[in-house]
Amino acid sequence: MNRIDNVLIRPLLTEKTANQQVDSNQYAFEVGLQATKIEIQQAVQQLFGVKVSSVRTLVVRGKVKRFGRHFGKRSNWKKALVTLNEGETLNVYGGV
Repeated sequence: MNRIDNVLIRPLLTEKTANQQVDSNQYAFEVGLQATKIEIQQAVQQLFGVKVSSVRTLVVRGKVKRFGRHFGKRSNWKKALVTLNEGETLNVYGGV
């Protein structure tokens, strides 16, 4: 799983993650289920050109939902919280 496309899927942009960016220099990403912490760290460093101090991961379990009269389950997905070194920032919003 060496391709960056399979490791970093998308940044998670919510009010909570925006507060984490300001308070503790942490950025949240949706990553592949098979991605390891080392692969995530290397992908962020290579893609954004920053130094990563730590990576925390968790698997978000899919919810059980109703589809008409049947029940189904959404897929599980993996979240990574990436902490950058002091003074480093990411521009995950794009633009200028």
